[in-house]
Amino acid sequence: MSEKMYYNAAEIAAMLDISMGKSYKILRDMNKTLADQGFLTIAGKIPVEYFKEKWYGASNKKGE
Repeated sequence: MSEKMYYNAAEIAAMLDISMGKSYKILRDMNKTLADQGFLTIAGKIPVEYFKEKWYGASNKKGE
């Protein structure tokens, strides 16, 4: 499996041009939402597909 499954805080900070602290806050909030829906989460990481779905402009595919 060569496709990336998770983004970490450093990748999110670089993509969004934000501080690491803000990136970790986004990760915590998104992971809490997933956990509240019954999903298992990994601290400091977020599934790529979920991030792309929830973050406007994160998808690089035309039409998404």
